Amino acid sequence: MPHTILITGATGTVGSELVLDLANRGVTVRAGVHSIIKGDRLRHIYPDTQLVEIDYARPATLHVALTGVERLFLATPFVENQVALAKQVIDVAKQAGVQQIVRLSVAGADATPGIQLGRWHREVEEYLEQSGIPYTFVRPNSFMQNFVNHNSESICQEDKFYLPLGNGAISYVDVRDIASVAANILTADIAQHQSKAYTLTGPAALTGEEVAAAISQATGRPIAYVDVPEAAARQAMSQAPQWMTDAMLELHALGKAGHAAAVTSTVEELAGRPAYTFEQFAQDYHQHFQPAS
Repeated sequence: MPHTILITGATGTVGSELVLDLANRGVTVRAGVHSIIKGDRLRHIYPDTQLVEIDYARPATLHVALTGVERLFLATPFVENQVALAKQVIDVAKQAGVQQIVRLSVAGADATPGIQLGRWHREVEEYLEQSGIPYTFVRPNSFMQNFVNHNSESICQEDKFYLPLGNGAISYVDVRDIASVAANILTADIAQHQSKAYTLTGPAALTGEEVAAAISQATGRPIAYVDVPEAAARQAMSQAPQWMTDAMLELHALGKAGHAAAVTSTVEELAGRPAYTFEQFAQDYHQHFQPAS
């Protein structure tokens, strides 16, 4: 069992679940957060969790965070210079003698030519491959929890969600499954998963209509999926940076074309239990889709 595992992005969608999973296993977890105050919820739930500030603009914080760390879960923020940030962490991890890095990547990162999002992740993967540090890539498909993070407001207020996905089916994966797989890798013998890349999906690919049906069942009220033309979606994202808008619309176009529908059994194989279905996710998170009373 490793002595200390550092989780970067510990308050993020995947990172927060991974901190909880590892803490429940009695592992010494160091949670890397941008703000100690923001991360205090993690320490409140699990008092033994070590909180450490990571500010990429201040490299010294990375050196402090990685001191004494044996294994690292590397998730970087979705920002324009994300590749540079990830390379920076890998460099410091090598200096600190980290023995394993589990990199949160994305499904299709190795596709050629792929999409921009995948190319960014693949560049980091290649840099990690060349670092000499034992590594494992975790490549999840789109998160089920994105419907909570990005679509719950319109679901609560309008009983609708809007996405430019046409009839494309996507094998959404629950972040709890991603965390479970990552936790198993981070607590196993390093050689067991060394130099492996794992694509994680849910057990089925769902269209927008099928997603709406699952949320309708969980909430007890009819929820509608509204297919949005790409031009309208771009207009709706007009306040976002151009690079982000382009990357997200390219990702949606991939899903719309049916290229995100493949299903793997990797979650069940590595987590030792069936992957969460979207129906179970919708039931477990149904309170997030309910209007304020």
